[in-house]
Amino acid sequence: MDLRKLKTLIDLVSESNVSELEITEAEGKVRIVKSEGAVVQQFVAAPMQAAAVAAPVAAAAAPAAAPVAEAAAPAGHVVKSPMVGTFYRASSPGAKPFVEVGSQIKEGDTICIVEAMKILNEIEADKSGTVTRILGENGQAVEYGQPLFVIE
Repeated sequence: MDLRKLKTLIDLVSESNVSELEITEAEGKVRIVKSEGAVVQQFVAAPMQAAAVAAPVAAAAAPAAAPVAEAAAPAGHVVKSPMVGTFYRASSPGAKPFVEVGSQIKEGDTICIVEAMKILNEIEADKSGTVTRILGENGQAVEYGQPLFVIE
């Protein structure tokens, strides 16, 4: 499971009234339990893998796992993710991407999809211009406010 996704889940549990969260995916099973002032996370690898891993993590250790600051802010207008979810460049797996580097777009054009809680949310350009960089990886988890595109 992606570390960013784990961090997001831990943050959601620690900030909510949920006391326990368990998620099972192909890569394994994650169980996050909130106790007094701390969030403990346990990851168990899928049975087909060689070894099972169990790692309790206290919320106090979260600052050590803070995301690394980006080297430099991209030049131009940055379109950021409005939510936590999964980033998709196209409407379906075999379809043509909404935009490519060099694409001319208008304000309001759909530029990507962010899937959150099984809902596909079309993300629209908030500025007209030319797409100069695509910062999101297709099929990868994105966080709220994460830069996805640069428009000039």
